[in-house]
Amino acid sequence: MLKYVLKRVLIFIPTILAISLLTFIISINAPGDPVDSMLNKNSSGGEGQVADKLSNEKAYIDLRHKLGLDLPLFYFSITNATASDTLYKVPKASRRVNLDRLSYMYGNWSDVSKYYGQIQKFENALYAMPKTAENVEAINKAKDYINSLYENYDDAKLKTIFSNIDFLFSNTPSFLNIIGPYNAVKNALTDMQLNKSVWKRYIPVIDFFGINNQYHLWMFGDKPWYSSLPWVNDSQIRYRSKGFVRGDFGISYQDKRPVSSVIWSAMEWTMLISSISIILAYLIAIPLGIKSAVSKGSRSEKVITTGLFILYSLPTFWIATILIIFFCGGDWFSWFPSPGAPPIPSDAPILYQFSQMAYRLALPIFCWTYGSLAFISRQMRGGMLSVIGQDYIRTARAKGLSEKVVIRKHALRNSMIPIITLFASVFPAMISGSFVIEYIFSIPGMGKISYDALLARNYPIIFTVMMFTAILTLAGTLLSDILYAVVDPRISFSNKRK
Repeated sequence: MLKYVLKRVLIFIPTILAISLLTFIISINAPGDPVDSMLNKNSSGGEGQVADKLSNEKAYIDLRHKLGLDLPLFYFSITNATASDTLYKVPKASRRVNLDRLSYMYGNWSDVSKYYGQIQKFENALYAMPKTAENVEAINKAKDYINSLYENYDDAKLKTIFSNIDFLFSNTPSFLNIIGPYNAVKNALTDMQLNKSVWKRYIPVIDFFGINNQYHLWMFGDKPWYSSLPWVNDSQIRYRSKGFVRGDFGISYQDKRPVSSVIWSAMEWTMLISSISIILAYLIAIPLGIKSAVSKGSRSEKVITTGLFILYSLPTFWIATILIIFFCGGDWFSWFPSPGAPPIPSDAPILYQFSQMAYRLALPIFCWTYGSLAFISRQMRGGMLSVIGQDYIRTARAKGLSEKVVIRKHALRNSMIPIITLFASVFPAMISGSFVIEYIFSIPGMGKISYDALLARNYPIIFTVMMFTAILTLAGTLLSDILYAVVDPRISFSNKRK
């Protein structure tokens, strides 16, 4: 068994790495710009002057650097000779995509880079122009056209954009002051189109970036494991991130708190409720399942089966809403506090805190428990029915053993297999929580923060919960395998053949 457990734990390592790669790929392709989300602004330069523009760009670049988003994505990239190995340094994602497309179309990164640089110079010159009543509208339109230049690669669309800018120049005399930078952009575009080298698309190129990349920083961090030793000089460490494997999950986009802080505070609530719920569900469901299986066809079995079917068919959100309406101070009873009640004072006596906690969590725990209770009980009933029909059970009865002894000593352990299988799926729920229950009862647990993170595109929270759920699923599967062997000694994970 120990050898089997060690093998499974070793298999976990590549599995978790594969899951982390999948999570990382999803994260880098998710819509939205995390830097813009944290700065709480759009990507345009706005209506300000050049000082505002430079200030905004500096804030954007500084935050992007702080998050490690100005690094290569992975240890290596497989591209072709048209692509640049330094494209990741361009701050805006939409501009990187457009530059990559232009580079692929024309096959000459140096010309594409020159064209991009001339657009930036033209934009800076436009922002530096003094605004007057005569030119303010034209300047704002020109800013929009420049933003279009940054994000368009199609020849027809570029021709239209330049035509519109030409119109502004012909109707705005003050624009003649920046005709030089504008002509430089047009010349750079012409050079790029004339020096087309599409043959480079067919030359494969592999670029290596080492460990200084975004995936490595997110997963393993850049702070060495031995950096806490007194004789180690860690002044050259850039990000001081410990990485996911050491509990550093990044920064939340919403409140800029460390994700670990957000996760741990929410996990306390979810683990408290889900642990109580799982224990209650198993403690109640197993005896009910055994009772309904042993007394099959009796009136009590029909009552239990009907009750379990009713519980299993009731949607959780509906029951939770009904309970709040009837028992939380609405038009009916005020037996329980309404959702969102003020927090319990931390300096209150322990007994008072415990009683208040039980008082507030009674309804959420009930809603969390009844559905799984009904399902587990049905599985237990099915497992017990399949076992008590076996020959060895009939033999035990023929030996004159009482029904209680037959069930407890001979049938119970073997009928637990379906329940153990269910445990593998229940285990991750201890961490991931319930969106519906936590949101309806305003419980700041994992389900609620995950839902809020989805709405706000707060990806560090989402992907941390995703990784935790995947890891716990693996751990739950391993625990189930071990329990299989515990309850049924006939199950062996060794390679020995009898």
